[in-house]
Amino acid sequence: MSESTGVPQLPMKTLVESILFVAEGPVQIAAIARALDVMPERVEETFEELKQEYAGRGFRLQRFRDKVQLVSAPEAALVIEKFLGVDGTTHLSAAALETLAIIAYRQPVTRPSIEAVRGVNSDGVIQTLVSRGLIQEVGRQETAGRPILYATTFEFLQNFGLRGVDDLPPLEQAAENVLANAIAEAEATAQHLAERMK
Repeated sequence: MSESTGVPQLPMKTLVESILFVAEGPVQIAAIARALDVMPERVEETFEELKQEYAGRGFRLQRFRDKVQLVSAPEAALVIEKFLGVDGTTHLSAAALETLAIIAYRQPVTRPSIEAVRGVNSDGVIQTLVSRGLIQEVGRQETAGRPILYATTFEFLQNFGLRGVDDLPPLEQAAENVLANAIAEAEATAQHLAERMK
């Protein structure tokens, strides 16, 4: 960094932390790199250093796709809920958890693909998860009807105490096969219908 850019000559970790601290929500890595007049790779290196430093501290660096933010340590959730007066007793139904798991492990995924795995209509459950901020629309699939693609959100990571989707526990091979086969069948059916309608 040069003095001509107007960026103070402070350690990179200090500057990145300062940006994340004042940000109102998740920040794009590219935006941090632009603000610091460095390559995104340099910001990525700093994230790795910060992650190690934060181990055992009261906050964590949480990353989701190309965005990152500072969050409180998931282990402190009960104390934080008590301090904030948040009712932590609102639980998700079994159907909502099942749907959320499908989305988390196979994202981005369409409603027909979710229903192929669950075997039941999932409109209501998906709307509940969207309204709770746990999933969001991230685009449309380029097939017949252009179904909406759903993926998890930062709120999902926060609620389940994850730093990123890579922290999800691995699926057993049998479960992975069931998910993959059901979704592949749903997508093949949609493709077949699209070809017949041409």
